[in-house]
Amino acid sequence: MSIDQRAIVDPAARIADDVSIGAFSIIGPDVQIGAGTVIGPHVIINGPTRIGRNNHFFQFSSIGEIPQDKKYHGENSRLEIGDGNTIREFVTINRGTDDGGGVTRIGNDNWLMAYIHIAHDCLVENNTIFANGASLAGHVEVDDNVILGGFTLVHQFTKIGNHAFCGMGSTISKDIPPYVMVSGNPASPYGINSEGLKRHEYSKEAIRAIKDAYKIIYRSGHTSDEARQYLKPLTEQHPEVQPMLDFLNRSQRGILR
Repeated sequence: MSIDQRAIVDPAARIADDVSIGAFSIIGPDVQIGAGTVIGPHVIINGPTRIGRNNHFFQFSSIGEIPQDKKYHGENSRLEIGDGNTIREFVTINRGTDDGGGVTRIGNDNWLMAYIHIAHDCLVENNTIFANGASLAGHVEVDDNVILGGFTLVHQFTKIGNHAFCGMGSTISKDIPPYVMVSGNPASPYGINSEGLKRHEYSKEAIRAIKDAYKIIYRSGHTSDEARQYLKPLTEQHPEVQPMLDFLNRSQRGILR
């Protein structure tokens, strides 16, 4: 373990043997940090927080602080962070609240650039990229492989499906189905994330089917209920479309139009 002598680490924190902690960082009680993780200088981590393996926290990030929620009155809640995440300068990630199940959760291999804010009770899955200044309000759910452009703002309780792409400065107040690209203030859809799907080795046939599904949802004039009916036979031939149908079925705020 490499802990700078100027760092402050609570004796109750559980830290793996090969964790590195930089100067002037503060690690509070009820914090668990897994093997291979690097904590830079001037990082503050409060608990209850569980951090997995091989993460890198850069200077001035604030991790596991109490939620910015007036309904929060000191009840027990926690933050869980998986493995292989890069968390850059001035990132803030808050713990959960009772209303959101008591947990904020970040998955694996996410890249959070400088000045990101992830509020209480957010659930971020794996392999996402959040560019500088993007912010999630409370209770937001972000699926795998999502990209948020710089200064994207996401309204509370919004869901963003896998492989969605949000352009710089987007303001998002409705759910975004998988594979869909959006941009603007307020954001609107403008096609599917074809380049992202190619990078993840989706076949030409799968991408064509996803484009057909996008047309059913956005170009046909169908209501969401009608779109679900038209998507069903498409999912039988192309299972890559199934996440879009599943997403429509679980959307509560309604999808962004």
